This record gives sequence, structure tokens and C-alpha cells, in this order.
Amino acid sequence: MAIFDTAGAVLAPPAPATDAAEEEKPALLSIEDVSITFGDFKAIKGVSTSVGENEIRFFIGPNGAGKTTMLDAICGKNKVSSGRIIYKGEYDLTRMREYKIANLGIGRKFQAPSVFNGITILENMELAAAGKHTLYSTTFKKLSKDTEDHIRYVLDFIGLDSKKFEYPTRLSHGEKQWLEIGMLLAESPDLLLLDEPVAGMSRRETEHTAELLHKVKDECSVVVVEHDMQFAKDVSDKVTVFHEGQILDEGTMDEVSKNQQVIDVYLGRGGEA
Repeated sequence: MAIFDTAGAVLAPPAPATDAAEEEKPALLSIEDVSITFGDFKAIKGVSTSVGENEIRFFIGPNGAGKTTMLDAICGKNKVSSGRIIYKGEYDLTRMREYKIANLGIGRKFQAPSVFNGITILENMELAAAGKHTLYSTTFKKLSKDTEDHIRYVLDFIGLDSKKFEYPTRLSHGEKQWLEIGMLLAESPDLLLLDEPVAGMSRRETEHTAELLHKVKDECSVVVVEHDMQFAKDVSDKVTVFHEGQILDEGTMDEVSKNQQVIDVYLGRGGEA
């Protein structure tokens, strides 16, 4: 039986000494037999999976299958009825508050872009990178040179450096999505959670987002909830197919596309496109 400290970290007896070469690297995120219930409705039923370091994992499946519900549980927005979500082999996220989970290096992006239209793109980035997420921290407290350098790096990374003195209202829908991803990257996360990042984008914007996520993979792991199957095929290392709150299949996009059950309940309908 696991024992936890007050911060939610798992305290376990020391493991026996093993050869370092034989020791497997633990998963960055382990979801262990998780169930989530809302009243009498069981939204998630005994889900188990794991996400490795520098992996891009997609959660796919029909509407109402439990994808976003699971994403919300990882960041602490939804409470887990049973099971555990272990981060970095040490922290049980089901026992922690949302702000503490965010402080561990987990960034969450919702479907609609959440940027501040009244300040410039650069100021949005500075606000995200500030130690305290307040207007005071960016207006009156000078950021360190390392932080400023990191912001410049991320702006160039997302392709918005030339527009940094403009306001988000002048950006396209896709550019606003990239800005919000950049704001999350400004915090140097180890895990990004993205909910339908290409919804409403043109095909060209979607292709650019795919290129961006391939580069993000070098910085951190990414879990994406998505309905665009071509985007999932182009970007994912592995997909987890949800159906009625359970995992129907898991593997590469090519592998799950051959599963007749997946075809019947989801892919046969063109995803949810």
C-alpha cells in the first residue's frame, strides 16, 4: 500500500539495488485504473495508460467518449473517484490541487484560445513567464535576462517574433492558438495538455501546427485531444482510442485504424469531422 506525504508525493520503501543499464526509465505520466463518476453517471471506467518522455500522445474517439474528462483529471479540474494518476513516478496528481499541479510543470490549453487582447503579444508572453501571474509582476518587476532570452526564443519558435508588439486582436485564429501554446512554453513545462488545438483552423494553419508540435516534442511531452484524424496521423507517436469512458484500443494510428471495433464506432464515421 502506497504512503503519501502532505504534498501528494508517493513515499515508497527503497527498491532493491539493480543494474542501471537494466533499469527501465519510468513513464512521465501513469494513469492507473482511473474511474470518474458524476452523480450516477460513470464517465471514466477503469482507464489505465502511460505517456513517456518526449512523446506525443493523442486521445481520440467519438464525442462523449471521455477524452476531455480524462484530460481534466490530469490537470486536477476533475476529481477522480478511484485509481491514481502518477507524474514523474513521484506525484499522485489525484491528491493535489490544480495550482500545485501546474507548478509541477504541467500546462493545459483549452479549446478556445485564452489570451489577453488588451496587451501586446510580447506582454502576453511576459505575463506567462513571470514568477507570479499578476499584472504587477510584469509591469513593475523586471524579468531576468535568462527569462527575456527564453521569451525571445519561444516567440521565434512559434513564428510570432515579428508581430510581438502587435495586439492579439490582429492575429488569425491559428496564430492565437500558437500564441497560447507559446505562453505555455514560456513556463518551460514538461507536459502539455492540448484540447482540440486545430479546431477551426485552415488546412495550412493545421499543417503549421503539426510542424510546431513536432518541434515541441523536443522540449516536452504532449497529450492532445483531437478529432482531425489526418492531424493525428501526421503528429502522434501513439493514440489512445476512447469509447464510452473506456479504452477501446491503443497503438500507432496505423495500428488502431485496422481494428474493426475502432472502425465501427469511430473511424467509419470519419472521426467526428
